[in-house]
Amino acid sequence: MGAPQRIALLSFPGIRAFDVSVVTEVWGTDRGTRGVPPFELRRVAADPAAPIPLRGGLSLTPDRPLAWLDGLTPTDLVLVPGVEDPDADVPAPVLDALRRAHAGGIPVASLCAGAFVLARAGLLDGRRAVTHWQLAPRLAARYPRIRVEPEALHVEDTGIWTSAGTAAGIDLCLHLVRKDHGAEAAATIARSMVTAPFRTGTQAQFIERPTPRADRDEDTLAAVRAHVLARLDQPHTVASLAALAGMSPRSFARHFRATTGTTPLRWLITRRVAAAQKLLERTDLPLPEVARRAGFGSEVTMRQHFASHLATSPRDYRAAFRHPAGSNPIAR
Repeated sequence: MGAPQRIALLSFPGIRAFDVSVVTEVWGTDRGTRGVPPFELRRVAADPAAPIPLRGGLSLTPDRPLAWLDGLTPTDLVLVPGVEDPDADVPAPVLDALRRAHAGGIPVASLCAGAFVLARAGLLDGRRAVTHWQLAPRLAARYPRIRVEPEALHVEDTGIWTSAGTAAGIDLCLHLVRKDHGAEAAATIARSMVTAPFRTGTQAQFIERPTPRADRDEDTLAAVRAHVLARLDQPHTVASLAALAGMSPRSFARHFRATTGTTPLRWLITRRVAAAQKLLERTDLPLPEVARRAGFGSEVTMRQHFASHLATSPRDYRAAFRHPAGSNPIAR
């Protein structure tokens, strides 16, 4: 299996306990018996001997100095938790360590208001970024060179990841696991956390559910989504889905966006990509059959969507994440 991926949780006064817990739950729990690869999670700080106070009477004990980052490689990862106060100073050694890590080609990701830390280090200049929707105007005003996207759950720009608030941090962490270790590993972690295994980064942060009528619509749309997931290999259109919901196509599309934060077509494509990922990891089915079962219709179409969503091809994805027959405890 090779050396474990090393995960550096950047630790300094003012970070949020929730984000520390999310990172620890995703990368700090041994799930090897369930097919998840091992990780080496370290809490990295300027002074490893000094506990870091967290809100709520908690504290974090670092276990590595900032110099530990200098030994990381582009297969590893540096994570910046959200901060309680986006206006608070960040220790200069922390900012310097972030700059060195990024300059060394190491992926860097921030959760929630951790984007302000990356911005203070100058790493987001000229890049797309996201933070909690309430903080997005402040980030854009303070750092005008950042292309702030106020609605997305998470975005990536040239090796730097940022995420929106709270639950979106979980989405980003699972996405990073999925990107490096495959859909099954991410799904196993999500199941143990009792959370959704997949929400696309382009899904809207703020989902409208303003009235009891919206709750009734959600029940109807949930049934439609379940119908589609059980029949991904069949053709689906907005019109056919609207008919299942007993709505006009225009009304269906509007209610679908209001209750899920994305469009019917985008939701369908991401589910088909996810289904194809599982088939590529779990089975030896030929690529045309994988494409058929996932609902793409042709290998060419599947390849186009893999390139758009995953920046790889189905063949290369299988080579990277295929579990040998009989050795995958997730598939049994």
